[in-house]
Amino acid sequence: MDGEEDYLQRKGGSSSQSMHNADGSPVIPGEEKDWDGAFNSEKHGDLGDMTFCMANYVKEAMKMMFMMRSHHMLTDVILEVGSELFHAHKVILAAASPYFKAMFTGGLKECEMTRVKLQGVCPTAMARLMYFMYTGQIRVTEVTVCSLLPAATMFQVSNVIDACCVFLERQLDPTNAIGIANFAEQHGCHNLYHKANQFIVQHFSQICQEEEFLQLSAIQLVSLVRKDELNVQEEREVYNAVLKWVKYNEEARGPKMEHILHAVRCQYLTPNFLREQMKNCDVLKKMPACREYLAQIFKDLTLHKKPIVKERTPNTPRIIYIAGGFLKHSLDTLEGYNADDKTWTQHAKLLVPRSGLGGAFLKGMFYAVGGRNNSPGTRYDSDWVDRYNPVTDQWRPCSPMSVPRNRVGVAVMDGLLYAVGGSAGKEYHNSVEYYDPDQDTWTSVKPMHVKRLGVGVAVVNRLLYAVGGFDGVNRLNSVECYHPENDEWTMVSPMKCCRSGAGVASLGQYIYVVGGYDGSSQLNSVERYDTERDIWEIVSSVTIARSALSVTVLDGKLYAMGGYDGQIFVNIVEIYDPAQDRWEEGVPMTSSRSGHASAVSYHQCPMHCDHLDHNIALEKNPT
Repeated sequence: MDGEEDYLQRKGGSSSQSMHNADGSPVIPGEEKDWDGAFNSEKHGDLGDMTFCMANYVKEAMKMMFMMRSHHMLTDVILEVGSELFHAHKVILAAASPYFKAMFTGGLKECEMTRVKLQGVCPTAMARLMYFMYTGQIRVTEVTVCSLLPAATMFQVSNVIDACCVFLERQLDPTNAIGIANFAEQHGCHNLYHKANQFIVQHFSQICQEEEFLQLSAIQLVSLVRKDELNVQEEREVYNAVLKWVKYNEEARGPKMEHILHAVRCQYLTPNFLREQMKNCDVLKKMPACREYLAQIFKDLTLHKKPIVKERTPNTPRIIYIAGGFLKHSLDTLEGYNADDKTWTQHAKLLVPRSGLGGAFLKGMFYAVGGRNNSPGTRYDSDWVDRYNPVTDQWRPCSPMSVPRNRVGVAVMDGLLYAVGGSAGKEYHNSVEYYDPDQDTWTSVKPMHVKRLGVGVAVVNRLLYAVGGFDGVNRLNSVECYHPENDEWTMVSPMKCCRSGAGVASLGQYIYVVGGYDGSSQLNSVERYDTERDIWEIVSSVTIARSALSVTVLDGKLYAMGGYDGQIFVNIVEIYDPAQDRWEEGVPMTSSRSGHASAVSYHQCPMHCDHLDHNIALEKNPT
């Protein structure tokens, strides 16, 4: 059969067996070497017994059967398909198709019939299937697959079904994925259906722009938007997709919107977005129940209640990115740690070397904020902000902050990037500003009560916490909390230890503070703040006391990376499991460093990222 490798099988046989050519004629001694392409043989034992396997025998026999069918030689059945007749051999049909095997060997009336009329299949598809049954070859195209797969399914020709599924899988595209999933489901192709749905979930941001998305039924739409693994940068994409689907046929679909909204994770929309929707959305104006539902969510968000639904967890590579840092001088490196295969990889270098910078992921982009370029021949604190696109492996500058900020605290809240404290030379900041990635602008908010260099920041339930730091005189144990609704900072319970340069991250309702410097030595102690009870408690310490480390969260665990132990820079990575209250050693960084930034990327969506880069490029270069 074409496309398959010839093979040779060798085993013992009868001692009386003589050697013949493929056509049955006897072998002339000394001519065996001329047959290497046709068969091979081997002696076994003292008797010289030999068994032969003719490599092309089956292929040639089927070729002859195909020729005989073409000339109606020895055919014993005629298949009537529409207005066309197909002469065939029952034994070939039965061998290739369980459907025909049952028809011709199962005691049905067709067993004795020489002419069988088939329903539910078109002549073109039948001709292609018949060709496959005799040759083992099938040509699948975008035009033929729609009739070929149903026919192959009907006659249970599994090889052709598999070929059609492989073809369709390779054709998956945002414009056709939903159609292929529906087609696969109709014909019981479970593996193809699963892969098409994986594609839909992975490329939701593109697929919801296509016509096929608008043709989904309400049940299909709800099933899709409920999926945990839906790959979106922010929940606004899901909400907008649902709204677009409703507007496509508002009269029929409007009454279903309230039910569909419950499948959207509206608790992860921002209050500003919800306020704008309730005020200006024409669809919501006609649906009081939907407005009331969103109003309740708005109220819960502004009261900083814990969300009752969990965040989505797209099935994309989980990468911890580490940018910059200090080792003898400021670094321009960007590295990524793949948590799935436990490897570090190098990525595009920072535009400017820097240490003491802040880092965060926002809408699929990694932002490097502030820091200091402390390199031979130069030393200055930076107001620079650069954005890294993981899809294109490129950095682009964004609008700078209002002031330089070295050893700045950075966090994301309500789709905005907050820069907290830091210093410019000997000037220590209590000022705070946020960056809007859609507008590429910075806006100042109410300053903190205390100046903080080396401050740690974290967000829990839409509240921004600033933890510890150095005010120019003392290391701090004080903690304050920013409420975006009233633009105010309030003091909360202080830490048990004074710390600057600690690693800070939130996990659930807790804010963890790892290591740091208390003014006399590096710390290995770890404490956490319970935001619901306003208390601090000590948990297990890290192995090595260090400051200027970074801490980030992945898969419900803390990763404490790098830092300075008071004498040397370290590359150690320790991983904390809160369920076990235990640290364990992870894969170390590729080199030692301190003062680096780290953040985790769960989402990658090329179309969204390219679109964002394009928008900011237009803002900077309108021409």
